[in-house]
Amino acid sequence: MITLFHCVGARSFRPLWALEELGQAYHLQLLPFPPRQHQRGYLEHNPLGTVPLLIDGAVRLTESAAICQYLAARHDPGGLDVGAAEADHGAYLNFLHFGEATLTFPQTLVLRYRHFEPRERRLPQVAEDYAKWFAARLRTLEPRLAERPWLCADRFTAADISVGYALLLAEHLELAPLFTPAVAAYWARLRERPAYRRALQTELDGAQALGLDPTPAPLLRP
Repeated sequence: MITLFHCVGARSFRPLWALEELGQAYHLQLLPFPPRQHQRGYLEHNPLGTVPLLIDGAVRLTESAAICQYLAARHDPGGLDVGAAEADHGAYLNFLHFGEATLTFPQTLVLRYRHFEPRERRLPQVAEDYAKWFAARLRTLEPRLAERPWLCADRFTAADISVGYALLLAEHLELAPLFTPAVAAYWARLRERPAYRRALQTELDGAQALGLDPTPAPLLRP
């Protein structure tokens, strides 16, 4: 049985969404945010104290995009995965990591310097600059998504999950007004996917059952 350690709304939503898309059996271990402060025993599983952590037998993965790539390749070749023999394999890998390295990274600085730091340590100019950085990188998706419903291979893939979480984070941070028209339409399509909706409901139900704050982690100060 696959086990996924997750905090509501955190990057670990990517593998949760992927597992729902796959219809794969899994055990969800919800944690209070941040777990390194509120559930110290978790450090025995992951010394970094971060989520996600996915355990699949002897396999242990802590990077959200890598987990999506692993799950897709192992459980859905030709579906969520885009194989090396397919023409869009390179585009698939690029967008899979673009979602985290290019779109999520600047938002973490907005998150820190607009929300997480004590008021006297906040840096509005840094937050504003990285919000603009995010918007500029987001515009690179506009011409591609104006021509197709999904990022690559003429189908929904793990790359869409990776980029989709970055858009979800942007919505949490009230950056969605920066979306270009095709990106906004793409985000609307993603939100309608049954697996996306199941993942949201699963984390909400789990948080309520455990008495955890259902507020998405990006909106909680660590």
